Amino acid sequence: MTVQAALDELHLLLGDRLSRSKSELDQHATSETYFPPAPPDAVAFPQTTEEVSALMKICARAQCPVVGWGAGTSLEGQAQAFSGGVVVDFRLMNKVLAVSAEDMDVRVQPGLTREALNEELRATGLFFPVDPGANASLGGMAMTRASGTTAVRYGTMRDNVMGLEVVLADGRVIRTGTRARKSSAGYDLTALMVGSEGTLGLVTELTLRLRGQPEAITAAVCAFDAMSGAVETVIETIQMGIPMARIEFVDAAMVSIFNKVNGASLPEGPHLMVEFHGAQAEVRAQAESFGTIAKTHGAVGFDWATRPEDRTRLWDMRHRAHWSTLAHAPGKRALVTDICVPISRLAQAVEDTAADIAKSIVTGPILGHVGDGNFHAILLFDPSAAEELAAVKALSHRMVERALAMGGTATGEHGIGIGKTAYMQAEHGEGWQVMGTLKAALDPAGILNPGKLVPRRDLGL
Repeated sequence: MTVQAALDELHLLLGDRLSRSKSELDQHATSETYFPPAPPDAVAFPQTTEEVSALMKICARAQCPVVGWGAGTSLEGQAQAFSGGVVVDFRLMNKVLAVSAEDMDVRVQPGLTREALNEELRATGLFFPVDPGANASLGGMAMTRASGTTAVRYGTMRDNVMGLEVVLADGRVIRTGTRARKSSAGYDLTALMVGSEGTLGLVTELTLRLRGQPEAITAAVCAFDAMSGAVETVIETIQMGIPMARIEFVDAAMVSIFNKVNGASLPEGPHLMVEFHGAQAEVRAQAESFGTIAKTHGAVGFDWATRPEDRTRLWDMRHRAHWSTLAHAPGKRALVTDICVPISRLAQAVEDTAADIAKSIVTGPILGHVGDGNFHAILLFDPSAAEELAAVKALSHRMVERALAMGGTATGEHGIGIGKTAYMQAEHGEGWQVMGTLKAALDPAGILNPGKLVPRRDLGL
């Protein structure tokens, strides 16, 4: 069976929900970052698990590549169809299936976005806490093991996905996990699937852990004269056990962009953005303790935001940092990269990265979820200048080498995709080959998101 024959059969299955129009293929050809366009042969829009299963059986017979697509916000090329084939867009599978307020969990379809879920949950007194910034789909967030600004308190997708429904490469449908809070029953297939980037199966349903909406929330932004003071504040706050809901770092370059693009009026130096959740008295005590620590490390200009609209404005500015940076540099593209290191090495990692960027021919701000030891660089380059693209790739490479030398990881939350496969051997050693063995066992023809995350058998890797 040829790929063309598979597409014809998929058209019989899905009708006009299988698109081969140029506009649709082009919309599914790109990512948020620097990779070149890679249009698929077709885009499928299933509505049920049964349709996804039938689609996989057809593609398995033809050995046609299949790539899952959520909101298209991945940063390492995870959702691009570099080998052609079919992109499976889950936007029509976007329903809340069941909310259990008593058990504090929810069943959802993969195309539902995190913002839409929290809107649905508003009246229950519960919320889903994982916040990667972009309004990503929950299926995509699970597949990349996303985290974001609130992970310092609530954990990542790894900690908040209780179970999955997954369609395997041969069309079989499996369920992983249960709604019980713990289990000792065999391999943890949920953990295996979360972070697998669509290389082991297509997620068609998720069971997620919910949290109670806090009684009180307060947020603040404060400036520092030096980057080291901000980072040392983060480290001491964590070591003191103060339960922050968010603690974000932005460097002077990012603050300058906030002021110019977002109309902020912050002192142009390094800043921390922090938020506390809890009862009124708890939040007040936590904020006071944090303020004392920050001042000992040179913090000035505390601006507390207790009104919801002020907090929303603060975090919206932080979430839009990537797009604000691009708006500030018309004609530029960005390589957006991240690393994560042990907290004790965070200050050195940030300072060394800043010094490396300062010596480079390109520019880019540093920001990130420093409460987890995770930070990002938005490295700007002129797409028509080959030397600038080479420079940002070299900067990203040195960031990863620095992180691995410090006992950290090549990526804290952006994932591997195609952009960071070159570092998997160095980080995991023989463990990377074990990942390839698992991939071969579940997807022997290698049709699920080929070329991503695991060793390339066709290249002998």
